Amino acid sequence: MIISPGRGYVFVHIPKTGGTSLAHALEARAMKDDILIGDTPKAVRRRNRAKALKGRGRLWKHSTLTDIDGVLSIPELQALTAFTMVRNPWDRIVSYFHWLRVQGFDHPAVSLAKALTFDQFVLHPDTTQSFRRNPARHYMTRADGVEQCRFYIRLEYFDQDAAPLFDHLGFHLSLPRLNRSERLEDYREYYSDQTANAVAEACAEDIARFGYAFDAIDRA
Repeated sequence: MIISPGRGYVFVHIPKTGGTSLAHALEARAMKDDILIGDTPKAVRRRNRAKALKGRGRLWKHSTLTDIDGVLSIPELQALTAFTMVRNPWDRIVSYFHWLRVQGFDHPAVSLAKALTFDQFVLHPDTTQSFRRNPARHYMTRADGVEQCRFYIRLEYFDQDAAPLFDHLGFHLSLPRLNRSERLEDYREYYSDQTANAVAEACAEDIARFGYAFDAIDRA
């Protein structure tokens, strides 16, 4: 997450959507008073500042707008341009699975990914329930229950969707290729009809909202 009072924005980093690349691009133009919460180089250097902050929820790189209630008041947040990245859910879950399998921290999702095949992981109730409970809207909802997001930027159409953001910032950003999983390029090769349908059901809100489809292979 990046909160930039000087540039008038808050960037919310939804997991496995290309957000790490955008965070790096944004922090390359960071201002002195920007609040950087995460594990990018400048965020690490400013970590003591972030540790002093008090919010309603966990303050980490994937914080939601509700989590930062207290860091910013509702009026302060309303004054900022909020934006985030989203990604084709079928593609996103493939990357999520492969990323989990190489992690060393203790978390139920890590244990599941290491113990199960891809099909078993996708069909596991913990996986489907997690995605069903956490659409993009969840990350962009304030503590008062109001969704605030000016730009939902699809990874697959980054330059197109981010153009209004570039106008707001006054400069253009390019996405570096970072944090990529070791996986097959075509996500469709991982899916059976059953698992594809399971993702369609669990992620139905985002699929409908952002115009995604299983058979659409889009590249940034």
